[in-house]
Amino acid sequence: MSKIPEIGVLSNLVPDASNLKTVADFGLPCAQVCSWDKNLCTLDLARKVKKDAAAYGVRLTAFWSGYTGPAAWNFTRGPVTLGLVPVTYRQMRIEQLKNWADFAAEAGAPAIITHCGFLPENMTDPEFEGVAVAIQEVAQHCKNLGLGFWFETGQETPVTLLRFIETVGLDNLGINLDPANLLLYGKGNPIDALYVFGKYVRAIHAKDGMPPTNGTSLGHEVKVGTGYVRYPEFIPALLACGFEGDLTIEREISGEQQNKDIRDTIAYLKGLLPSA
Repeated sequence: MSKIPEIGVLSNLVPDASNLKTVADFGLPCAQVCSWDKNLCTLDLARKVKKDAAAYGVRLTAFWSGYTGPAAWNFTRGPVTLGLVPVTYRQMRIEQLKNWADFAAEAGAPAIITHCGFLPENMTDPEFEGVAVAIQEVAQHCKNLGLGFWFETGQETPVTLLRFIETVGLDNLGINLDPANLLLYGKGNPIDALYVFGKYVRAIHAKDGMPPTNGTSLGHEVKVGTGYVRYPEFIPALLACGFEGDLTIEREISGEQQNKDIRDTIAYLKGLLPSA
């Protein structure tokens, strides 16, 4: 049997790195740290993250790297604002992701993760090559640092993502599979997606969601176990692929209800994972 995944949580980076105490307070052994604030991308803070992770007994499973510029999470403006696809912001974001890779290496995370955007599905699209070259530049920088570069799923079909991994061709490429995102963007069924790119899945966002109900708006996120991911089927299918990563809970609300849902999700996922 593959390694039994550990359960962690997505934690937003704060200026004093105190977010890692919150992870420990949940009783979780690991976390992905996330930031969209380039002002926090300093090696001093990275060293503080590494120190605090050790102090609280939290293992960093990856660093989720955001970027500046407009980012519209919808079907209308999303394709022209998100990730490395828009030419206007591409070079700026390449450099920012490389900076976050430097941060991740200093903090002791094994990889960075990001949304690369609405990747072109058609290999004859004039932008296909340019996007692939941009991804390759960031991924090569990660490789030089001994890091993985992992695609966050959602804005592309599974076969499109597989096509880019094969086109870029570096051996440090992987996937942070957010099964809810595949549903929210109407891009695929999470369980079927494992048969397309399962061997590249390095990490999971434990999140749930509902598919779109019209042609202009995304579906919506819900608490794990209440949406269409079908976790009782998804977890065994994931393990059957030889998955050796971890399950990182992401709940996109705030306040005490978020904390309650995270605790409920911890218990729910423990009930689905095999015993050691």
